Amino acid sequence: QERPEVLQRFARHYQTGEPLPDDLLQRFLAARKFNQGFATVEFVSSALVDLEFHTQPASAAQDVRAFEKKELEKIGMPEEISLRHRPTQFGHIFIGDHYAAGYYSYMWSEVMDADAFGAFEEAGDIFDPAVAKRLHDDIYSSGGSVDPEAAYEAFRGRPPEPDALLRRRGLLDDAKAA
Repeated sequence: QERPEVLQRFARHYQTGEPLPDDLLQRFLAARKFNQGFATVEFVSSALVDLEFHTQPASAAQDVRAFEKKELEKIGMPEEISLRHRPTQFGHIFIGDHYAAGYYSYMWSEVMDADAFGAFEEAGDIFDPAVAKRLHDDIYSSGGSVDPEAAYEAFRGRPPEPDALLRRRGLLDDAKAA
C-alpha cells in the first residue's frame, strides 16, 4: 500500500488549509502506475540491446537493423512496443567508454532506490530516524572509501531486490512478493 504521509501533511488547499481529499489522493497515486508495463519493457529492451552490442567483438561488422531485429526476437519484444532508442541514434551506447553497456544502470538505480525506500516502509515510518542514520552512515558518508555493493549491503543487510521496483511500478503486488 502507498504511504502518502508527505502528501497528507503538505497537500492542502491554499485558502482553507483542508487536506487533499482521500479519493483524489488515491486517484493521484494510482495514476503514477499507469502504463508502467509499457515503459519498463521499452526501457529494458534498449538496455538489453545495448548489453548485447557490447558483447560483440570490436571487429564484428554487421547489419545493425538485422542485429536489432534478431535481438528483439530473442527477448520476445512485443511488436506493439518499439525500442525507446534505435541503435543508430543511441548516443548513450556509443558516445564513449563511460556509457558502453551501461544503459541498464539507470533502471538499476531505480531498483536500489525502491529497495532502499523499502527499509523505511518496513520500519513503519518513512521518516524513521534510525533507518535514516543507517542510510547516512552506510551509504552517504562512505563516499568512495567502501565498495558500493558492500555499502548497500551494510545498509540493507542484503543485495538490492528487483521486486521492489516491480512493486513500485504496480507490476507485482505484495501478495505475490511473499
